[in-house]
Amino acid sequence: MADTLTDKHTFFWTGTDRSGSRVTGRTDGPNEATIKASLRKQGITPIRVRKQTTIFGLGGKRKKKIKSADIAVFARQLATMMSAGVPLVQSLGIIAKGADNPSLAELVSAIRNDIESGVTLAQALAQHPQHFDDLFVNLVDAGEKSGALEALLDKIATYKEKTEAIKAKVRKALFYPSAVIVVAIVVMGILLYFVVPQFQSLFEGFGADLPAFTLLVIGLSEFVQSWWWAIIGAIGAAFYGFFQARRRSRAFRRMNDRIALKIPVIGDILYKAAVARFARTLSTMFAAGVPLVEAMDSVARAAGNIVFEEAILQMRDQVSSGVQLQLAMSNTGLFPSMAQQMVAIGEESGSLDAMCSRVADFYEDEVDNQVDSLSSLLEPMIMAIIGVLVGGLVIAMYLPIFKLGSVV
Repeated sequence: MADTLTDKHTFFWTGTDRSGSRVTGRTDGPNEATIKASLRKQGITPIRVRKQTTIFGLGGKRKKKIKSADIAVFARQLATMMSAGVPLVQSLGIIAKGADNPSLAELVSAIRNDIESGVTLAQALAQHPQHFDDLFVNLVDAGEKSGALEALLDKIATYKEKTEAIKAKVRKALFYPSAVIVVAIVVMGILLYFVVPQFQSLFEGFGADLPAFTLLVIGLSEFVQSWWWAIIGAIGAAFYGFFQARRRSRAFRRMNDRIALKIPVIGDILYKAAVARFARTLSTMFAAGVPLVEAMDSVARAAGNIVFEEAILQMRDQVSSGVQLQLAMSNTGLFPSMAQQMVAIGEESGSLDAMCSRVADFYEDEVDNQVDSLSSLLEPMIMAIIGVLVGGLVIAMYLPIFKLGSVV
């Protein structure tokens, strides 16, 4: 991947001087080609030039993974500058220079270098499929061919921003209860491993039978002390197995996504988020002039849920055979009636993109409201669960103290 022209890296090199002697050294520069040119000017024939391997990237900044949120920011910056009349290559140079993420700066510089070599922006983006999906590339390609690249970039930026916003809301809905459950498990483990044994040694001198609840907690504590390594290993193996199965098995992913949609409260949020993503993607593609059947392929890949992905592909096949989109949506039995009616109105009035955009806005607001309501609902519920778990352990440890009177 090409490096930025403004930042420098450290390169180790090996070469031969004018007398034929082998020489080595270290030089700072923006890229390998510049280093080689500099060595030749000094009368050194480069044999090998290697960039220093380090956890630090450009300008001493730590290398960071390029996230989808970074791509959304890139899309908005490019759309803003091109709308202001800044040439494409110059816009990319400005974005690369000002990027906080060094990896993003390298990516943008690579795209700029490809464009300078004569390829189109869509072709340059297609060189990096891990960051720019088919939807992004197809929309840029449509914009370049129609001469409306600035307008299409604005639509792409809006789409990416809306998509990232809905993802953030879903993550928020899932993260809070998951984090609290993890904390509760850790607290329980600490109490069972460190605290309960202290009480157990105290109870041994009581000379009285312990309550069944206390014996149960002590037995659980002894199990944790003896098999803590197996418990941690089993939890780690379960998580690893889950993510590997989800990544490798489409059937497992389908089952998992189907179950997720049926989880109380959480499932409804995931469902509405998927509907919003479908409507937003379809609106963006259709507004860009992409044919409906062709657009459905990109919409399916952007669904984020395999249940919706398969339903959208089923809709694509029906639409390609002449069935109206609204009827195809109804045949899947997956989409809400409101979305179906809005799509039907859009098809009849020739404003499908506007109607899909309104559907997306509605369900994005619904997700936002439900996430806020979920947080308010879960706070007292989670506090009650933690209180029962921790309070139960405390009660179990203090029950034998109430029997002291019968022993003394």
